[in-house]
Amino acid sequence: MMKRLFVLVLVSAFLFGCGAAATQSEFWQHDTMYKNWDHMKFSMAGYKSPTEDTYKKSAEQEWWGIEVPYIPAK
Repeated sequence: MMKRLFVLVLVSAFLFGCGAAATQSEFWQHDTMYKNWDHMKFSMAGYKSPTEDTYKKSAEQEWWGIEVPYIPAK
C-alpha cells in the first residue's frame, strides 16, 4: 500500500511539473510542431548550414518561442 501511494505521488508530481513546463513553453498554444513549412525545412536539414536568410526568417516568423536572456555567471 505504501509503495502504491509513493508511486502515485511521484507520478502526480511529474505530471504537474511537465504541465507547468508545457504552458510556459507555449506547447499547447500551437496546433502543430512547426510554426510553418520554412521552420520544418530548417529543422529537418537546414540547421546543418544556417544562412543569414534562415536567421531573418526565424526572427520574422518567431520560430523559437520565448527568448531566454543570457545571464553570465558571477
